[in-house]
Amino acid sequence: MTPRTALRDPKQDRSRATRRRLLEAAVACLAERGWSGSTVAVVAERAGVSRGAAQHHFPTREDLFTAAVEHVAEERSAELRALSAPHGEGRVRVVVEALIALYTGPLFRAALQLWVAASYEEQLGARVAALEAKIGRETHRMAVELLGADESVPGVREAVQGLLDMGRGLGLANLLTDDGHRRERVVAQWAGILEGILAAQDSAQDPGHPSRAVS
Repeated sequence: MTPRTALRDPKQDRSRATRRRLLEAAVACLAERGWSGSTVAVVAERAGVSRGAAQHHFPTREDLFTAAVEHVAEERSAELRALSAPHGEGRVRVVVEALIALYTGPLFRAALQLWVAASYEEQLGARVAALEAKIGRETHRMAVELLGADESVPGVREAVQGLLDMGRGLGLANLLTDDGHRRERVVAQWAGILEGILAAQDSAQDPGHPSRAVS
């Protein structure tokens, strides 16, 4: 038995497992039922724990749902961080599809419900705004890294941000209907636009490019 194994506390393991079930249940409820239908009792039932156990981990409803959305956001961010920057033909399309997928899954669906609730729940508003700002910065940073974008080149930062803004719009459209076919065409078109912008960026960075030539 290793020292690390000997120090494991079964109670702590159970507590972590219960917390994770509550977070996952909260996101699922929020995405399916919306804010008004997602009470602590409903989430606890879905997670298979008592309401008291739920409130032990998350004293308030706001604590539960902001933690739940952050939990899934961090998991999705981890998936993107694990994605190696692709190479070769079609690499930009692969990155664009991966980024757009952030806005068409349960996280964005849940986040939309939370944003609506935050617009009229004062206690929730500041916390959700801070969380959204954090997620937005992280997603933008990952997009820049995966695309190999140089934001010092005029227009590149705006193109990356435009991609993420478009992703939010596609996610919103997907909320009401299955918009997969139209989304596929839009993604293909935007990937082509980005390919052109990034190619121009690379040319501008080439020491032999006319724009870099010394007169």
